[in-house]
Amino acid sequence: MTTRTQAHPDSFIAIDEEGFFLQGETRLTEPITGFNLLKNLSKAENGSFISHFNNRHFFVEAFDQPLVAQRVFWEKNQWHIVCPYDTRFSFSLETLTADEWDRFHGRTIENLPFVFSRKAQAQFFNELEEFDDDSISWKGIRYPVDPFLKAQPAVDQEKWWSDIYVNEVNPRWNLEEPAEALKDMLPRLKLPKSRILVLGCGEGHDAAFFAQNGHVVTGIDVSPEAITRAKKNYKDLSTLNFEEKDIFSLGVEYHQRFDYVFEHTCYCAINPARRHELVQVWNRVLVPGGHLMGVFFCWDRPEGPPFGGTEWELRQRLNKNYEFIFWGRWRKSLPRRMGRELFVLTKKKSDIFK
Repeated sequence: MTTRTQAHPDSFIAIDEEGFFLQGETRLTEPITGFNLLKNLSKAENGSFISHFNNRHFFVEAFDQPLVAQRVFWEKNQWHIVCPYDTRFSFSLETLTADEWDRFHGRTIENLPFVFSRKAQAQFFNELEEFDDDSISWKGIRYPVDPFLKAQPAVDQEKWWSDIYVNEVNPRWNLEEPAEALKDMLPRLKLPKSRILVLGCGEGHDAAFFAQNGHVVTGIDVSPEAITRAKKNYKDLSTLNFEEKDIFSLGVEYHQRFDYVFEHTCYCAINPARRHELVQVWNRVLVPGGHLMGVFFCWDRPEGPPFGGTEWELRQRLNKNYEFIFWGRWRKSLPRRMGRELFVLTKKKSDIFK
């Protein structure tokens, strides 16, 4: 995939879950503009997707993958996908992976990520000789289909994280301050005094910001080194408590104890095979009608940590048990995160355990 360095985007343009560009809330139907924006798609140095057309440069905010295949076909000894605006790309079967929802993802020869629409995937299966849960067969060759996000069991261990804290003065995920979106949104939300839980709190900057704004806060991290740093950083805040614990092993004393859970660089850091388990942790620790607030990363990174994700995936995980209050890309991010951050505020449905 090419990386643009010649021009920095100064605008944003979204792609809906079917792969069409949006102008505000309206789908872009003009084919030439849409075609060129997709054909000019590339990845910036910070991992965001960008594009350009008519001397304008955009950060591309894709709800799902930036390329959504509407059709797939074999021609001239090559597989091809057809995306919105009749934009065509070639791909190899070796690039195909499958997500938790059995959707096939792949990469074009330009290394751009795509996902099959359900219609395209059904069409693709009809073309194959055989397929099962783990592989496909074409022209007598079997192609394994690996998980879309690569498992990383090592990050389940406390030692993996503590070793980084010991060996790095400032780990790459540490901003040394609260998240930009949190600094912007919290004063505007005007929350009543609340019990707030920050999972994977690291050195405690987000947790401390909540405490400084009048809330009673608990920060939890599996790494004793992270907790030591957090306590040293914010030892004078009486309404802030840091605890060294595995977030997946919280006891019953944490159940329905918090009004808010704040997420920032935990969801993207854990083994992606445990993301569903993390959502269950949120469900347990929140009171009925409690809120999940978070800064999530939307970017193309199958291996990690940090692991990638999409708005589509996050909606799938939250749709059953949460009502969405605010959902929007953050456009005031730090340069290294520009075009990738999503701010979400949700409310847990009160009948979740019925």
